[in-house]
Amino acid sequence: MKDLKEIFESRRSVNYFDPNKQIDNKVLKEIIELSTLAPSCFNLQPWEVLVIKSEEWKKKLYNEACKQDKVLEAPVVLAIIGNTRGFLRENPIWDEKIDKGATEEEIQGYINYSKTKLFPSEEKKVAFAARNSSLLAMSIMYAAKYYGLDTHPMIGFDEDKVKEVFSIDEDKIVTMLIALGYHDESKELKPRGKRLGYNDIVKEF
Repeated sequence: MKDLKEIFESRRSVNYFDPNKQIDNKVLKEIIELSTLAPSCFNLQPWEVLVIKSEEWKKKLYNEACKQDKVLEAPVVLAIIGNTRGFLRENPIWDEKIDKGATEEEIQGYINYSKTKLFPSEEKKVAFAARNSSLLAMSIMYAAKYYGLDTHPMIGFDEDKVKEVFSIDEDKIVTMLIALGYHDESKELKPRGKRLGYNDIVKEF
């Protein structure tokens, strides 16, 4: 087992992937399943993952993702999807809570509070979807590193076009794309950029 500190320190956003080195399907599944242990609001898990592997679909994505070469070079690109309706009763996770003893009245109370107080506007619903699915995305990147793979998160894409290409529902968002694969060792990885320190980012109260 890799040390967690080592995983954090060795994870890099890799620009160059070895196009000839594929990802074992078992490993890919384990990475995503491990990542679903990520926390989420009420444990509602308002997320989905599109696994894009075929050259045909990667080419379509490439055209809407600023034509970034890593979209074509990486053996897999993941599209992280957030559901803006994930707190509503249609989410099957609520049924699991009832199976564990919650009442329908309690569930409706949570939902009504979410509708009126937590996520009353479209902007707040989008934030709900983005925040939760981002937790999954970061977990995927660290899980990938645990399995010896490299990643690169991307927000440079036309979301509307990506949703159109992949027939993604209007009430869902494309939080980010993640290129997933193995670093092309023939291409040098640039030194890690400077990180802000504790005193730069922390305000104590």
